[in-house]
Order: sequence, then C-alpha cells, then structure tokens
Amino acid sequence: MSLERGVCSCVELQVFLVTVAERKHVRRCAHDFNNIETRAVIKFFFLQGKVLKEIQAILTEMLREHAPSHATVKNWVAQFKHGDFSTCDAPRPGRPKTVTTPEIIDQIHELILEDRWLDFS
Repeated sequence: MSLERGVCSCVELQVFLVTVAERKHVRRCAHDFNNIETRAVIKFFFLQGKVLKEIQAILTEMLREHAPSHATVKNWVAQFKHGDFSTCDAPRPGRPKTVTTPEIIDQIHELILEDRWLDFS
C-alpha cells in the first residue's frame, strides 16, 4: 500500500492480505469490529480522498455481510466532511440508563431485608 501517495485500492488491500487464509480471517473477525474501529477505517479512506461509493465498495468487498450499511458510511463521511473527525459517539442528552446513588442502594437493601424472596428481574 502506498500511504505517501494517498492511494489505497481494494486490490492493494488484497495484496496486503497475501493469502486466502488471511482474507478469510479478516472476514471471520469482521463481526468483532466495534463501531469505533469501523469509523476509523472509514476515516482512513476518507482522508485518502476516497468518495462515498469507493469507501462502501471497499468495505463491502472486504467485510461482505459484516460491512456497515450504506447509510452508516454516508453519515460518517458527511460528519468528516463537516470537519468533525472524532470517531467516538458524542454524549447524548437525556436520562441516563442507570443511576446508582446511596439512597437507591439503601432502598433496595431495605426491600431485601423485608422480603428476601423478591425478584428484581
């Protein structure tokens, strides 16, 4: 791959992953990609000057059924075009998923002491 020239094609990626076994390993491990890693790959290709269709084609060819959707790639490319190069999710306003406070812990403890057979599931 020629990173200095800013050129990286799907063919070059396949040459980089020399053997068929290595390519299969990438596909097997693709489901383990988390969102941040996927976004980093999209960012990598975007910074190389790839357009949306090229990025989507490369990801689809390499990751097949584990590739992100066209809408996902489109949203991240748009975000990078606007100058936001963060690959992490932004904090969202609203109610937190869980809250642990000493008061809640005390209330739960009292409930358990009253009836130890309570089902909290």
